Amino acid sequence: MSSDQPNLHQLRTALPALPFDDAGPVFSAPWEAQAFAMTVALHRRGMFTWAEWAQCLNQAICDAQAAGDPDRGNTYYSHWLTALERISTIKRLVTDDMLRQRRNAWEVAARRTPHGHPIALE
Repeated sequence: MSSDQPNLHQLRTALPALPFDDAGPVFSAPWEAQAFAMTVALHRRGMFTWAEWAQCLNQAICDAQAAGDPDRGNTYYSHWLTALERISTIKRLVTDDMLRQRRNAWEVAARRTPHGHPIALE
């Protein structure tokens, strides 16, 4: 295995709740795969350790459960995205203002996109 490939055993150990099949992580929507890929890319660049990531993801899941998330597994990547935003802010890779601007841009783009069409940011 090259150093550019994720170590799936290490990933499964660090993130036991991550849905896997025999080929690796499983995603139900493209944005989930993109959030996963961004996390792996930031880790590879040394922006955070897997232990830091696992702690941040665990906190996001605990926060969601405390807020009433029934933890049926269908919100896992929402928690993943929350953790990615948090760790990126903690590590000063983005600011809260940058995240707010991006969320607003997505909301505007989603409202003007006909149902069933891909959302495109301009």
